[in-house]
Amino acid sequence: MRKNFPISFEFIYQLFSLVLFIIIVHAAYVAVIRPKADMILAKQAAMLDEDKSQVTERSVFVLIKDYEQEACFILMFWALAIMAYKSIVAIRHRALLQKDLIPLAEAVRILPEDTRSLSRQIQALPPQQRNALLPRALLAALHRFSTTRNIQDAAAATHAYCAAEAERLESDLSMIRYIAWAIPSVGFIGTVRGIGQALGQAHKAIEGDIFDVTTSLGVAFNSTLIALLISIVLMFLLHQLQSLQEHYVMDTEAYCEEKLTRHLHTQ
Repeated sequence: MRKNFPISFEFIYQLFSLVLFIIIVHAAYVAVIRPKADMILAKQAAMLDEDKSQVTERSVFVLIKDYEQEACFILMFWALAIMAYKSIVAIRHRALLQKDLIPLAEAVRILPEDTRSLSRQIQALPPQQRNALLPRALLAALHRFSTTRNIQDAAAATHAYCAAEAERLESDLSMIRYIAWAIPSVGFIGTVRGIGQALGQAHKAIEGDIFDVTTSLGVAFNSTLIALLISIVLMFLLHQLQSLQEHYVMDTEAYCEEKLTRHLHTQ
């Protein structure tokens, strides 16, 4: 018997964005960045042949021309795309906090017999909104209150849903954390490769030609520099996203307490 393995829209989005950024970044490197960097390096080599004391200026194209920097930029744009998706989802779900999903006057009480009609109002929401944390937490509290007729149990159900959602959101950030960790590692790979190339050309430095050696050392240091700068930016944005999600969960629990739990009465 064949089993169906549903693929989420988020997974398709992440896969498509990765492929798209690989194509875009590699095309930019092949068409613009590497030809420009090779031209600048050739010009600098000619200047040094004429005058050994000539001071060469650093170029952004030379700084980012190597394969390690290309991989770092691909991973950076991929992580940014994932964070943008999660931020948009969190902002859309957070917008529900501005709606009065349980329209009640200040002094109105909710009895166990009233939970069915209130549940129907929440279940009438569009599917995308109904699957958000707030409607699910409200429905869980109403169902628990209807079953147990206990206010504390209803509050516990809301807290459990919010705690589970917080853990899920935390787990969903693991891919972004992995990318933020992988980028400096790719930079260190460039460092090892550049130092290895420089050691292999040490005989040229002994003969007085240090251009190839300095170019190889540039690969080593430039890759680490770019990787660390990208990692700093990503970690900052990751903390902002995590803060947005944490505040969303806490505000949802506060909303349930304000709009539902304090109106519950057993008689």
